[in-house]
Amino acid sequence: MSTPRAVRIPRASPGTADAPPDGEATVRRIVRSPTPAETFERRANRAGRQRAFRLTLIYLVALLALYLGFVALDRAAPGGTSATAETGLLEFSLVAAVLAVAGLFVTLSPAPRAVELSPSRLVVEEWTGRRREFPPLGSLHIHVIRRYPAGFLSSEAVEAVQVSGPKVRRTYHLTEGLIPEGRPAPAADAGSAAVSLE
Repeated sequence: MSTPRAVRIPRASPGTADAPPDGEATVRRIVRSPTPAETFERRANRAGRQRAFRLTLIYLVALLALYLGFVALDRAAPGGTSATAETGLLEFSLVAAVLAVAGLFVTLSPAPRAVELSPSRLVVEEWTGRRREFPPLGSLHIHVIRRYPAGFLSSEAVEAVQVSGPKVRRTYHLTEGLIPEGRPAPAADAGSAAVSLE
């Protein structure tokens, strides 16, 4: 009687158990079509900023002249050689500094750097670089409050434009024609859209 012999059955290695034959390996990729970038038109507010900067310069020069004149009068008056705190010059200097900062804000803040027009929104890049977004032009009320002709303050005409929309109202000094003037389109009346079949 013959002795039974153990039979060894070869096994495939774990890494190649499910590997497809050579030349049939496939790679699945999820390809997403790129979303087309929204087109917009950027318009620089050159004349508006030019007018704002020149107004600021005139204001600061006038304020400095008043300050120097007050200092000269204070020193020439009796007791002008006293300490600064005793003559009130320190308080006046602080007031002048506050007026200078307030003047910068008042003259520069209405003049944004640029505006961006696109079908979905209006973006105003303000003088500090902050980007303020509005609804599209079709839903805004653009009203020109006043026009400033070209002259010493600006080489082109400047408009004071009020931008009004849902829960927002801002006034900017812009180059003439930078934003077209207009009103929002009236909503269609559902009753008037009915068609009589008689």
